[in-house]
Amino acid sequence: MAGPRNHGRRGAIALAGGVLAGAFAPACAQTTGASGQGAGAVVRSEATAFRVVRFAEGLEHPWGAAFLPDGRMLVTERPGRLRLVSREGQVSAPLSGVPPVAAAGQGGLLDIRLAPDFAETRELYFCQAASVSGGNLTRLSRARLSADAASLEAVQTLLDATPAQTGNGHYGCRIAFGGDGKLYMTTGDRQRDSDRAQEMGDLAGKLLRLERDGRPAAGNPFLGREGVRPEIYASGIRNPQGLAVNPATGTLWEVEMGPRGGDEINLVRAGANYGWPVVGHGVAYSGARIHEAASRPGMQDPLRHWTPSISPSGATFYTGDAFPAWRGNLFLATLSSQGLLRLTVEGDRVTGEERLLWGQQRLRQVAQGPDGFLYLLTDESRGRILRLEPAGS
Repeated sequence: MAGPRNHGRRGAIALAGGVLAGAFAPACAQTTGASGQGAGAVVRSEATAFRVVRFAEGLEHPWGAAFLPDGRMLVTERPGRLRLVSREGQVSAPLSGVPPVAAAGQGGLLDIRLAPDFAETRELYFCQAASVSGGNLTRLSRARLSADAASLEAVQTLLDATPAQTGNGHYGCRIAFGGDGKLYMTTGDRQRDSDRAQEMGDLAGKLLRLERDGRPAAGNPFLGREGVRPEIYASGIRNPQGLAVNPATGTLWEVEMGPRGGDEINLVRAGANYGWPVVGHGVAYSGARIHEAASRPGMQDPLRHWTPSISPSGATFYTGDAFPAWRGNLFLATLSSQGLLRLTVEGDRVTGEERLLWGQQRLRQVAQGPDGFLYLLTDESRGRILRLEPAGS
């Protein structure tokens, strides 16, 4: 996926309510690292030092990643393939059993997530762009990984984010399991009609909360409400590319791209409306005004926003032992900014940021491995997986 053309370079960083400055300034740094990324040169950040190691290569636009209990990794490729990457970085042949995807524009095979009880059930969930009558849509499916990890079995479509439409943009498609055991899934507004994000009989531009069989989850805020889809947990979302659970609080954080400016991190709350396209901090790619205002009563302000854009994508909270100084930090892969963003967090509050490997490589996803290392999926036709290791290891 090529990120929005105008999602630009380093610029003003803002908290909800104002430009980052004063006491926060020391925590906003840019660390470009050494040239020759992947060569193992030491990169020094504010909190620790690390090396960037080329772990795997030969992947076409890798998008989602899920670690198996034994340390191997399932990786989706946007054109529609699923690969198994060994603990040594060897990439398998494509797994069989993956259904056809709508692999055009921003669409294809996207996120993947293991069930919480995968060790017993071998069950996993994946998200894709799918072609149906009337156009394309975001689809959630469930499958079982075969005993030899060479194929998907018992593939079942659980939910289609209807209605379908033409076009290949803003599918969303990130998946997370909450502490309540429910499945959360993002859908984008599908780009051509941003007002879909505010239409409550429409699953586009929403955060959905589901039972594991795809039914609306018990306790959803709009269950039984006439004219409202019962799967909806939150609304007013543009192009959600990251979804992660804060281990310190159990809350869910959603990361999305704005248009030209206005990228956001949102704290997910039941029934919340995050405002797109009514409120926000960006403008159209032409420079024209989109929003009525930056904020409005009844609509949720972001935890943090960026203008100019950084194009945030995959997100993960770090909980490992390899980098003790990073524990509890939120990491964002970025596309147009071509780097890794580290956010310091206290509770459900962002306290600062550091820009790592900035301007070096479009990154689609960041994931923590069982070894405590961070793994970065590069967004390119000859895609790679990079691994961040402590400089002393």
